[in-house]
Amino acid sequence: MTTKIHTTSNPGNIFNPQPFGFSHVAQVPANAKIIYIAGQGGESDTQGTLSNDFRTQVACALQNLRTALQSAGADLQHIAKLTTLVVDHSQEKLQIIIEEWKKAWPDELYPVNTLIPVPRLALDGMLVEIDATAVVTA
Repeated sequence: MTTKIHTTSNPGNIFNPQPFGFSHVAQVPANAKIIYIAGQGGESDTQGTLSNDFRTQVACALQNLRTALQSAGADLQHIAKLTTLVVDHSQEKLQIIIEEWKKAWPDELYPVNTLIPVPRLALDGMLVEIDATAVVTA
C-alpha cells in the first residue's frame, strides 16, 4: 500500500470540525494519481442485501469503500474528499457517523467531507451512500 501524500488542515479561525469527523481543507500535490470511487451503499454482500440498521449500513458502506479503494491500490487513509448522503438525516445519525469515522480513521486525520441529507437514495432500503476521491503517488 502506498503512503498518504495529501495533507489536511483546519484553519484556526473557523469552526473546529475534528469532533465531527472531518477536516476543512485537503491539499493534493501536482504529481498525484487521483482515484474516484462511486457512491458505496451499505450492502453487506454481492446480492445487495441491506440491513434496516443505520449503523450497520454505515459500517458496510465504509467496508465497500475500502474494498473499492484497495482494488485501485489505495485505502481509507488516501481519501482526500468524501461526500456522504444520508436519508432522513438526524443528530442521532450524525453521532453514529462520527463514531464509525473514528473507527475508520483512529488517528483522527479525517478527509474533507460534505454530508448531504436526502429524502431517498437509488435503491429501496438504502440509508447511506458514500463516494470518495483518493490520491496516491503517480
